[in-house]
Amino acid sequence: MIGSDQKYAAELLMQGELVAIPTETVYGLAANALNEDAVINIFEAKQRPKFDPLIVHTHDVSEFEKFAIIESDLVYQLAERFCPGPITFILPKRDIIPDIVTSGHETVGLRIPNHQLTLDLLKRLSFPLAAPSANPFGFTSPTTALHVQNQLGEKIPYILDGGKCEVGIESTIVKVVDDEVEVLRLGGISVEEIESVIGKRVKRVKTSSSNPAAPGMLSSHYNPGVKVEVGDIEKLLSEHRNQKVGILAFDNNRYESFENVTEAKVLSPTGSLSEAAQNLFSYLRDFQNSDIDILIAEPAPAKGLG
Repeated sequence: MIGSDQKYAAELLMQGELVAIPTETVYGLAANALNEDAVINIFEAKQRPKFDPLIVHTHDVSEFEKFAIIESDLVYQLAERFCPGPITFILPKRDIIPDIVTSGHETVGLRIPNHQLTLDLLKRLSFPLAAPSANPFGFTSPTTALHVQNQLGEKIPYILDGGKCEVGIESTIVKVVDDEVEVLRLGGISVEEIESVIGKRVKRVKTSSSNPAAPGMLSSHYNPGVKVEVGDIEKLLSEHRNQKVGILAFDNNRYESFENVTEAKVLSPTGSLSEAAQNLFSYLRDFQNSDIDILIAEPAPAKGLG
């Protein structure tokens, strides 16, 4: 069921039920992060492997100390600038966080979502919410309540409808070690923005893994259900001339006239990286329902959110 009743959503969560919640990035599949049985229900509903840790959501930076140990002032500097917002902090966890949430790791991911409906919901609760994206594991993340309904509706008693997600891509995940900031996953906050706050370069680390320390680091993730190749579109079109092709262009749709193009979409006609980010998951989901053999995508400019 889709609705906007915060009180009802809170009652379900207090009973150990799952509720899909809106955030500025994507919709999350939420449960009481301190209730192991409730968290297990997340893994089962998503068919998510239990070695892939979850992000814990709370409503204020002052709550972080309840669930994690903060060893560097850089965490507070970044939180002051970007929270609420699409940034997740990997921090040494306190014992109050069950091991199932962190997949046995000694660290936990904490973030404050920038969506008023969910912030108000979190303030109603006496516990934080574990909430990965509200989609079957490995598939494209949902950016509307209807996306959630179409993929997980039968497994969730309630979907809190907060409209279309404003950012549309996942949060940036950072870890502070010895006053150095490591970026574990690229997302809604750019590396350049982080560096402007801390006054030095960040350490970029491998962003995919078969044994992830943070969410979204598996080598196969956000699968749109069709093979994807990224590169020069015209070159790739010539290589796949005998296939039905979908095109995901960045800022210019000049490929519709090609004979083997079945469908083409443009992430941002104005060349806006933020607009492209907002549309990315939604357009990938649209291609799931297209009659194509392969999706060819044009890379975004290698700067900022690109």
